[in-house]
Formats: sequence, C-alpha cells, structure tokens
Amino acid sequence: MYEFSEKSKQIQQKLAAFMDQYIYPNEEAYARQLHSSENRFAALPLMDELKLKAKEAGLWNLFVPENHAEYCDHGGLSFFDYSPLAEIMGRVIWSPEVFNCNAPDTGNMEVFMNYATDEQQETWLQPLLAGDIRSSYAMTEPQVASSDATNVQLSIKQEGNDWVLNGRKWFITNAMYERTKIFIVMGKSDPENSNRHLQQSQVLVPKDTPGITLVRPLTTLGYDDAPIGHAEIIFDNVRVPLGNILLGEGRGFEIAQGRLGPGRMHHCMRLIGTAQRSLELACKRVNSRTTFGRLISKHQSVREEISRSFSEIEMARLLVLKTSHKIDTQGVPASVDMIAASKTTIPLLVQNIIDRCMQMHGAGGLTEDYMMAEGFNYARWCRQADGPDQVHQMALGKQIIQRYSTSETNND
Repeated sequence: MYEFSEKSKQIQQKLAAFMDQYIYPNEEAYARQLHSSENRFAALPLMDELKLKAKEAGLWNLFVPENHAEYCDHGGLSFFDYSPLAEIMGRVIWSPEVFNCNAPDTGNMEVFMNYATDEQQETWLQPLLAGDIRSSYAMTEPQVASSDATNVQLSIKQEGNDWVLNGRKWFITNAMYERTKIFIVMGKSDPENSNRHLQQSQVLVPKDTPGITLVRPLTTLGYDDAPIGHAEIIFDNVRVPLGNILLGEGRGFEIAQGRLGPGRMHHCMRLIGTAQRSLELACKRVNSRTTFGRLISKHQSVREEISRSFSEIEMARLLVLKTSHKIDTQGVPASVDMIAASKTTIPLLVQNIIDRCMQMHGAGGLTEDYMMAEGFNYARWCRQADGPDQVHQMALGKQIIQRYSTSETNND
C-alpha cells in the first residue's frame, strides 16, 4: 500500500484548509474580476492577494523536487508526495498559480534548474521562483505536425554574436499574460544534421525582443484561458545573444524530452482533482433534484454512472501514484512506459467522467455556473498537449511488443 511522507501529509492538510478558506469562497470573485477587466490577459488583483497568503502559509513552490531542495523552503518533495498536492490544486483550474505551481512555469523552472547556466538562473529562474514574472515554452507550430518534435521548422541561425530566429509558433501557453517576460523557444539550428534528434536547439528569448509579434489569443472549445492564454506568435529576424542558448547547440530535443515527461504527469495529477470535484458536485446535485416523483439519485442509471465514475477516478489515481513512485525510484527515462500510460489514459478518462457529471446537472452543467465545462475543456486539450495520445500510444505499443515478444517466458 502506498504511503505518503509525514511532510506531504502535513502539507496536504494545510493546502486543503487553504482551499476551503481562500480559494473556493473566491471563485465567483475571480470570475467577476476576469470578466470585468479591460485587458483579459492582465494580472488580477485577487490573484496577487492570494499569492501573498500562500507565501505566508508556506504553500509556495510545492512542485520543487527533492534534488533541487535549495530552491524552496520546504526542502523539496518526491514526485509521489507531490501528487496529492497537485490533485488538491486541480479542483479549481486557476488555483495552481496561487501556489506558483502552474503550467508551463513549473516545467520551465525545472528546465532552468536542470539545464541553465548560473547567469541564466539568476536572470530568469529567481524571479520565476518568486512569482514576479511568468514564462512560456514555445515548441508547437501551425504549419507542421508538431506531434513529432523533430518537425519544428522555426529557424535558429548564428549571425555574428547573435542567434537569429525566424518562424511561427502557436498554442503557446502564458504568452498572452502581461507578466510573461521570457520565452524558451525550440527551433532548428542544424537542419542538415544526419541525426534528426540533434538538429534542434532551445534559446531564451525575452518577450520584449524586437521582431516578436503576438498575432492573436487562441481558444480551445471557446475558452481563451485568460489571463494566461494560448497565443500564436511570429518571430521575424528576432536576435538574441549567443549566450542565450540552453545547454548547447543541438541539445534542444534532449531538453524537450527531459521537460515534458514530468509536465505530463502534473497535468494528470491535477485532472484527478478536477474529476473528483465534478463527482462530488454531481452527487450533491442528484440528491437535491427530483424527476418523475423521486430523487434523481434513486434512478438506477444515475447510480451506475456515479459508481463507474468513482471507480475510474480511483484507477486513475492509482496509475498516477504508481507512475510517480517509479519516477522517484528509477528516474524519468526508465518510466516512459508508465508516463505514456498515464498520459494516454487519464485525460480521456477524466473527460468522460466530467461529461457524465455535466449531464447530471442538466443544462446548467454546460455553463460557467459550475466548474465542469472548463474542466472538460482542460481534459480535452490535455489529450493534445505535450504530444497527442496517438504518438504516445504508438511509442508505448512498440515498447510493450518488444518487451514481451523477446521475453524468455515467451514460448511462441
């Protein structure tokens, strides 16, 4: 049986209490501020107030792993011990930012921790850890199938003492946010390299660099995810110093692989919280409404759907915990099978759970009066984010076939 550390248990209690005291009671206020703002991608005063309270409560940078304990006050957490914390935060889609634990900043901060120079860390990591700025990770492109990361076409060429970037990116999360100051941009610096995994590099591009155009905010199922947002961006002869490269020329694919695995799991952790809260709301709903002379909760079909949803959430939670334990004990490269299994299973599972819970709410389930419609959107785009399901299923299927077809126990 899995057992969380005492430190994780204590933080879970503090975090749950914080959510009860400050997050749930402010959901309507958050929505009002967002919808009344002249700039939907401006920082909200309420968010700043809640961040201060989270810092004071010691609930800050909870995502920082044990091997980077120097970057947080709580000493870092194992992947396993962080899982229930991310689940709790996932119950309100905007709450991870309150604790400086929102995507894509967590993944970008880990990139800086793992791959950046001391100077790059001082310039960008420290203000990110403090929550003073935000960041974006620019990899996906509209003109190629970015599910194959080696397809990226944005050009990174050396001219004198600069890297010059030309190309287009889209669905770049955080790019619309007014506090975002730095882009981590992946492109091709050596397109003729015979090893296609060495053709890419990643460079740091300040958002205010000349030649960057934010074309438009993009939507997913009608949601613009303000104030963070997803942007389409043009890079037109954007120049940055040679020192802005991460890790070294040709190391871009390597960085991407190191960054995206943990990020996929963070999404799965949060989605379980989204599903769990949807189920709880559905149970309250069906026990407060009547149809055909009896409570909705008395209908067999409703009980079956509640039962199925409960079971699937428990399965998803166990899959995340098993994967997290493997990451902690064997590392990310050895855990790609379980990461792929989680990434391809949990978003779809949660999408279906939320769909049932929305149905139990009637037409109201489709509105912003409840958190489920936005949660459904989150689960749906997670099936594309960090690589579409089909790519991970293809890779996992190949790995599993090789594992068992060459096994000594195979008698065929």
